[in-house]
Amino acid sequence: MRMKDDLQIGDRHFTSRLILGTARYPNPETMLECIAASGTEMVTVAVRRYNLQDRSAESILGLLRSGAFHLLPNTAGCYTAKEAVLTAELAREALETNWIKLEVIGDDETLMPDVTELLKAASQLIALGFTVLPYTSDDPVTARKLADMGCAAVMPLGAPIGSGGGIRNPANLSIIRELISVPMIVDAGIGTASHAALAMELGADAILLNTAISGAEHPAHMARAMKLAVEAGRLARMAGRIPERLMAERSSPILGMIHA
Repeated sequence: MRMKDDLQIGDRHFTSRLILGTARYPNPETMLECIAASGTEMVTVAVRRYNLQDRSAESILGLLRSGAFHLLPNTAGCYTAKEAVLTAELAREALETNWIKLEVIGDDETLMPDVTELLKAASQLIALGFTVLPYTSDDPVTARKLADMGCAAVMPLGAPIGSGGGIRNPANLSIIRELISVPMIVDAGIGTASHAALAMELGADAILLNTAISGAEHPAHMARAMKLAVEAGRLARMAGRIPERLMAERSSPILGMIHA
């Protein structure tokens, strides 16, 4: 019998551990094809980039709602805690959800998070009753602070946004996994399936990605590959890998071996 292995974030359970962004697809049809191929149950929506008032069947929100996906609005494009909190409040009113993916960017060049503003915004949003999923650096201390203040998950980057650089600092992700009790979702930097599998083997509870699929030569194929990679990495983590050794170790016993 297959082990039940749902992902719990806040008060919700998900069977898929892959979360998809909805930006940069060549057209809405490709986006929906990729979402279906990935098996995801949750998709992110950039509040400042979509017209949240357009609820027509042909709009992005209309298409996503027709698929019954859990919508996770995000504060992409915000540079201060004040901007992020306002954007989250607008999203809650327009989309009728208290879930928010919190992004507070430090600069346009690196798109790295501004940790000071991020912590401030997270604290304020939690006090306002939001379920906060913050995008953060791979600094274990910051991750622990976010978890301790009540964030529903912590989302450290694997590499800079859109870089496809993979997991630049695997040791820090392993440390974060040991320090926090809430889900760790690797967000940003995943470029191909092997990156996603590695992140899951390191202890990630889920992966959030966008560009790796929307920018692929064959997006739907990559979406399917990411689905399988996340599943494989999770199973490998749960299986318990063998320890690494400097020298070889025989895989067959020598006791009873026939000698010439």
